[in-house]
Amino acid sequence: MYVCLCKGVSDKAIRQSVEDGARSWREVQRDTGCGTQCGKCACLGKSLTRESVEEMLTMPADDFAYAV
Repeated sequence: MYVCLCKGVSDKAIRQSVEDGARSWREVQRDTGCGTQCGKCACLGKSLTRESVEEMLTMPADDFAYAV
């Protein structure tokens, strides 16, 4: 779904930004442009960013390789 109509940013783009390393709303704004024009999408964008960051931080560590 589109979150920001002004910049054409979808919820997938916000989640991808977080997967690529963004950990704050400002970083997502910098990466996507979401919420930088009229600002009507900022509340939803912040919520999606928060949810995505929480999901990233609670992912199981099984995906990581450890050196022994």
